[in-house]
This record gives sequence, C-alpha cells and structure tokens, in this order.
Amino acid sequence: MGRAFEYRRAAKEKRWDKMSKIFPRLAKSITMAVKEGGGDPDMNPKLRAAIQNAKAQNMPKENIESAIKRALGKDADKIEEVHYEGKGPHGALIIVECATDNNTRTVANIKSYFKKLGGEPLNKGSLDFMFTRKSVIEFNKKEDMDLEEIELELIDAGLEEMEIDKDVITLYAPFSSFGELNKKVEDLGIEAIKASLKYIPNSPVSFSEKELADIEKLIDRIEEDDDVQAVYTNIE
Repeated sequence: MGRAFEYRRAAKEKRWDKMSKIFPRLAKSITMAVKEGGGDPDMNPKLRAAIQNAKAQNMPKENIESAIKRALGKDADKIEEVHYEGKGPHGALIIVECATDNNTRTVANIKSYFKKLGGEPLNKGSLDFMFTRKSVIEFNKKEDMDLEEIELELIDAGLEEMEIDKDVITLYAPFSSFGELNKKVEDLGIEAIKASLKYIPNSPVSFSEKELADIEKLIDRIEEDDDVQAVYTNIE
C-alpha cells in the first residue's frame, strides 16, 4: 500500500511544528473526539487515539487535559470535521480534511487556494471511488516483537495489511474497525505512536519533478490554513 497516501508527511509535520500550529491542530482533534464520543478515553477509542497522537508530538499533559475540559464545557466551540475535494495542477487529486467552527469561511478559503494555484474545487463525493478511508495505526518496531504472532492476533480485529518500513510498523484496516483494532493493539501492550482515519488513494499516480513542484505550491498553501488538519493526494 505504501506510505505515500498522506502527502510527504515528514516534511509537513516539520513545517507545522516550525509554524507552532501542531498543538492547535491536535487540540481540535481532541475536541472533535470528545464531542463525538464523550470525555472518557476508556469508552471513546477516537479520544484515546487523539491523546496518543498528542503525546507522540510532545503535547504537554496540561494542554491535553485543558482541551478535553473545554470540549466538555457548555460554551465549547462547535467544531466539526469536514473534508473538501479538488483537482490540483496536472490532474493531481486532493482531499483536504478540516476541523472548523465556521464552514462558510473554510470552504471559501479552500476553494480560493485551488482556483489561484492552478487547480479546481470539486463537488463533494467526486473522489469517493478514487480514495478509500482506512484505519491506520503506527507503532515502533522493537527487537523482542514477534511480528508474525502480532499479525495473527490483529487479523481478528480487522487487520488487512501490516507494513514494515525500517523501524515503523503500519497497520491498515477498514474504517469500521478503528475502535476494535486500536483496542487490540493496546491489549497486546503495544504503544501506538499514531492512530487515525486516513484517505488512501486506490490508484496512486507518478508525477515528474516539475509537476510535483507545481502541486507542492498548492498543497503548501492549503496546509497553511489554520482549519486544515491533513491533506491527502493520489501522488505515488
């Protein structure tokens, strides 16, 4: 399946960290998880995953607890998860995942980025058959791990594929298996470094360096928006 489904993640996270935007994005993820399933991590797999992701990015414990408390408050901002679809330069397909308290503002911004930088926004659902939303969990490989045994244990929890890339193990499962797979990973004593739902391209496409440079300009601009959580493309 490969790790190209989320556009140049390492570079993106480095850029976000430099821009001091990673913590607000993580806080939004926590807020949305609390709104959806409550403030008890033991009863809310999405919140557990959001907390894991926050810890993996060295988000302070007090920031995490504060985000949960704010989300539970009656005056909490109404933040919703939405996604927008578009076509970038040279036909690159792009899904933009956002967390916003003002959908009108966010959609206007995203559409303007596409139009100004050689792309075009698409109607919602246009890329439904080009991407599949999957549960994706990552953890670090350790010397004492029996990966074959771990794979067998996780199959019953919905595991479709286990990918080994140097020292990082990535698990892929259907969208509907997120909670079950996440819990099974925890039961096995494995500490996930990231757990989330991601859009995987069904048919990744190769682009030339020149074409990628044009696509990068659009993606960089999209990622600068405070409401953007993640950008997915069909870049191979």
